[in-house]
Amino acid sequence: MKKITYIILFLAFLSSKGFAQEIQFDKQASVDQGYLKSQESANLLPMNELNVETGYALYLAEINLSVENPMLSLENVRDYAVVFLDDKLQGTLADQHKQLALKAGPGKHKLQIYVENIGRITYGPEILDNSRGLFGSITLGKDEIEDWMITPIKIKNLEVSKLIFEQRKSSSLPCFFKAEVNLSQPSAYYLDISGWGMGEVWVNGTYVGAYWEEEKQQSIQIPSEALKAGQNEIVVFELKNLEQKNMKLSKQAVFR
Repeated sequence: MKKITYIILFLAFLSSKGFAQEIQFDKQASVDQGYLKSQESANLLPMNELNVETGYALYLAEINLSVENPMLSLENVRDYAVVFLDDKLQGTLADQHKQLALKAGPGKHKLQIYVENIGRITYGPEILDNSRGLFGSITLGKDEIEDWMITPIKIKNLEVSKLIFEQRKSSSLPCFFKAEVNLSQPSAYYLDISGWGMGEVWVNGTYVGAYWEEEKQQSIQIPSEALKAGQNEIVVFELKNLEQKNMKLSKQAVFR
């Protein structure tokens, strides 16, 4: 009897300390399953001209470098961009940080910029300058980059149940990841996203929120209604920290 009491007290102690259940994301689906119709343009186009009010888009261009490690400079970045060159991560850009040295040598390369638009401003002086995405000039050194293929990406309102997943392997581009977790009974949890970069989360097909590594809170609240007794499916869209494999279900919010 005493042994059972000790076990109950120990479990209660773990719960009070934020005992967490680890989740492993062992399946993946390619981001191109969310691609919408592409549009060719000589110059950059803001996302509102693509009929994208919020969400993501891919800006793709073929470039020919004449020097090593040139500086990529953009006039406008709204709101956050992740830069890849030949499927390799180069770095990030934002409205306050619009330059990035590309790590590459002379020759032809594929420049891929994935952009997140967090929504249009509806108040204050910035309402007069409400374009989102990439627009204005974009240069490598002194040379303007032209001839873009711009593709909106359906993410937040995507039916993740229709994504085709496969066993996880190395991924160098933004990707969907899936994990399964068994619960004895549904309850409210926090999903600890520490170590991940920027993305979106669905639980059993229901969208539950977005995350960003720069925010103070490093967890997403999952209401009990989104969970069920038995097997639960968690899908994550991750923009940049593609080596991450684990998250945790916690009873407490997580802050950095």
